[in-house]
Amino acid sequence: MLTVHAAPLVLPVGAAAVPGGAVAVDGDRIAAVGEYDAVVAAHPAARVRRWPGVLTPGLRQWDGAELLTRRYHPDPREADELGELPLTDEDFEKLTGGRPDERRRSGSVRRGLQRMLRHGTTHVAGVLGFPDVLTAARRAGLTALPAADVPVGEPSLDPFVRGGDLAGSVNGPLAVGGRADLAVFDVPDEAALRAAGAAACVATVLGGRLVYRGR
Repeated sequence: MLTVHAAPLVLPVGAAAVPGGAVAVDGDRIAAVGEYDAVVAAHPAARVRRWPGVLTPGLRQWDGAELLTRRYHPDPREADELGELPLTDEDFEKLTGGRPDERRRSGSVRRGLQRMLRHGTTHVAGVLGFPDVLTAARRAGLTALPAADVPVGEPSLDPFVRGGDLAGSVNGPLAVGGRADLAVFDVPDEAALRAAGAAACVATVLGGRLVYRGR
């Protein structure tokens, strides 16, 4: 189905920002990027999704291996015991008296991937050497990347921690014919996005599919 994603500000990266912009998605590809009225006029039969804030390309998570294989993402039912934030293996062992068993580890990987989606992530690096994690990432729809030239920074679910600005945190620009990997953040502009970080994400689109919606 042809879908138009509209937002008060579209930040394509590599091109001028588009106030009152929109991105038309046909299947898993971007069909148009531009002002809302022009995009809708060119695609009158499209379903329209209106989002708050800014619409950007999907983000790239450099710390895939670290976050998915050397962190434990607690189940919400474990929050009273373990809290809600990812735990290092060492912290997990201290709290539980043992390392994650295979069942808990698999659940942790799935939850870690879901949390990445809630941070606008569409591409994840560093999981290629872990076949089970790579399979889980691909099932979730994320694109796996090699971990080369990783920017300095601490491992975080927020890609902006390493990427710094938007250009350094996306995998590529929004371009006609490119894969429809999008993220939406409930902030007014790029400066506010850098300040708030990826936790401001309210929607993630992977290959044209809405895989996370925060509201």
